[in-house]
Amino acid sequence: MEKAIHKPVLLEEVITFLSPYQGEIIVDATVGEGGHSEAILVRVKPKLLVALDTDIEILQQARMRLSNYPNVKFILGDFSQLSSLLKKEGINEVSAVLMDLGISSFHLEDPERGFSFLKNGPLDMRLDRIGNKLTAYEIVNSFSEKRLYEIIREYGEERWAKKIARAIVERRTQAKIKSTKELADLVASTIPKRFWPKKIHPATRTFQAIRIAVNKELDSLKAGLKEAINVIKPGGRLIVISFHSLEDRIVKHLYKSFEKKKYGRILTKKPIVASSHEIKDNPRARSAKLRVFEKV
Repeated sequence: MEKAIHKPVLLEEVITFLSPYQGEIIVDATVGEGGHSEAILVRVKPKLLVALDTDIEILQQARMRLSNYPNVKFILGDFSQLSSLLKKEGINEVSAVLMDLGISSFHLEDPERGFSFLKNGPLDMRLDRIGNKLTAYEIVNSFSEKRLYEIIREYGEERWAKKIARAIVERRTQAKIKSTKELADLVASTIPKRFWPKKIHPATRTFQAIRIAVNKELDSLKAGLKEAINVIKPGGRLIVISFHSLEDRIVKHLYKSFEKKKYGRILTKKPIVASSHEIKDNPRARSAKLRVFEKV
């Protein structure tokens, strides 16, 4: 597989918000391919950078990329268990936590992972292929029509969810739906062509919904934000980059609840978005929103 070049989104903004923490402990809770982490190590110079990821394969990619930096601690795990993972390493508090919630190009480019409708592969979509036994194949081929509708409607915000769920159930009575191409083609043929979205593939929202369900991403995010605010010391910051409205809504509402509980203050009254220049250079940044909370 040819490796895609990973460009971290909103990098300059992230560096600006982390710059006060030179010589302290910073957690990259979604290290991915290590783009943000490498820039933090070079430009912010923390005493220690904790590189966390739930995917053992991508954590290995980050380990290779950051192998020249001695002040990195790699941890396999989900940020929903952040405090216990840090405590196992003897770390009780940190100065900042960064979460980039986007799916990595590493996942999208590998057909075997089953994340992309642009590359044919098995219906998998698991970020953690060791601990998580639920695959997209199981959801598509065994969940009830009602549950499929709920997943596609709620997590994909797809107006054609009912029709898509029915089409999936009807198709699988003839034969199991095994590949990303089969599912993408089925979804595309289900939505009337005149209603296809202009800028995205017609299966985008359905794939997003199933991926979220497979990885329990929204539950993990809620837990992760609460874990992060507990381990960040006074004066520290929580920085989150989200890529769709469901994630951004969770971040926005939890930040407001943290502020109401007097944990600290929201530094970004409106989310920071990418400049037109960055979007031109990296189209993935188009939907990115950055929000920052500072603990007191």
